[in-house]
Amino acid sequence: MTADHGVWVYAVTGAGLPEDAGHDVAGVARETIRTVTAAGLTAVVGTVPLGEFGEEALRSNLENLDWLETVARAHDGVVSAVVRRAPAIPLRLATVYRDDDRVRDVLDARRADFEEALALVTGRTEWGVKAYADLDAIAASAVEAAGSGAEKGTGTAYLLRRRAQLSARDEAERVATGDADALHSLLLRCAAAGRRQAPTDPTISGRRDRMVLNGTYLVDDDRRDEFAEAVAAARTRFDGLHLELTGPWPPYSFAGADRGNP
Repeated sequence: MTADHGVWVYAVTGAGLPEDAGHDVAGVARETIRTVTAAGLTAVVGTVPLGEFGEEALRSNLENLDWLETVARAHDGVVSAVVRRAPAIPLRLATVYRDDDRVRDVLDARRADFEEALALVTGRTEWGVKAYADLDAIAASAVEAAGSGAEKGTGTAYLLRRRAQLSARDEAERVATGDADALHSLLLRCAAAGRRQAPTDPTISGRRDRMVLNGTYLVDDDRRDEFAEAVAAARTRFDGLHLELTGPWPPYSFAGADRGNP
């Protein structure tokens, strides 16, 4: 490795990774993908120029959304090619080490963590479920419910409706939050693991309704139909929520062993 190049790490897998895994896609620098092995593990890597991918350059480049999107797509392309061939732990974007020896040191030092993470993801894939709440529709339902049970035009009905109108937005948010909690609990019954991520910024999602759940779920491959059916059933049960199911994805949310210093 020359002084002006470093090693970008895409994923870590076991020792049995086929030699051509990832060779059908180019890396973030259009480099050829290769492997580094140690401690019974294999790191899928690429040699990248530090002028673009070194620590100082990354500080600037990661703020360039066009650059970031291009690199993220390339990184994911390599990771996806690897996980099609073997269970693997995707590493976070921009994991760069100074040389192959440093990669071997990390594999050796974090062997137990990587092995634990590989055991978790083997035979499983990640799925995403996003839930959006139409707060206006939920608020309207709350107003209607508040007016039921009293005759139209009576003072009681008027007061109930007026109170509901004043608090409808708060009530809608409370209902949507409760439904999202219940939905997450329901989906966990069909998954080996699940996590709630931060909601996506509306400027990125392009949606005006409120995201109340951004969940990722690690699902056994032989239960993927069951999981999809659970999401479909939830669309009827939680009719105030709009659900989006995405996947399968590499298990980015469940890597758990992608830390280390260059």
